[in-house]
Amino acid sequence: MSGDVHVRFREGLGVRFPWATRLVICCRGTAVKAMSEMRNMMAKLKLTVNEAKTRRCRVWSESFDFLGYTIGRCYDPRTGRAYIGTCPSRKKVKALCDEISEMTARCWTWKEPGEMVGAFNRKLRGWRNYFCLGAASKAYRAIDTHAAHRLRQWLCAKHQVRGQGTTRYSDKYLYEKLKLFRLSRLRRRFS
Repeated sequence: MSGDVHVRFREGLGVRFPWATRLVICCRGTAVKAMSEMRNMMAKLKLTVNEAKTRRCRVWSESFDFLGYTIGRCYDPRTGRAYIGTCPSRKKVKALCDEISEMTARCWTWKEPGEMVGAFNRKLRGWRNYFCLGAASKAYRAIDTHAAHRLRQWLCAKHQVRGQGTTRYSDKYLYEKLKLFRLSRLRRRFS
């Protein structure tokens, strides 16, 4: 790759291109052969395989995380039929909820509600654009619930209101007046 003119030019400016760090091979019953072929290909490319991170798994009986998604057995809610699918990983859902909690800490009560909701909406839209594939409705509902709860807590702290704030800052107020972005209300774009 470094023999290409544009790559040499960019590397001369101090830009380094990332190495291939993640790879998933899906096969039916020939995992040992696929692993040996992958090692041969990596040797030809002069890349090393990290044996500590390399593993084989049966997707029907166990799942694995890859690029923020959990890949494994899912069930169709209408028919109950099992299929191999994706959903956002628990680690990524928890990370987004932690970011939302950090954004609504008491130290940010000086911000205006419109500014806070705008920051929320940018973060939620970006997250949804990445995690739009697979069975994401459970993750969307969990994030929506957490975001509404934390925004209510933040509004109560800002306006020095006691209690949970569910009466004063109802869902209608959050989603219609403040225009908080709701992940679970959007129609799926992909089939």
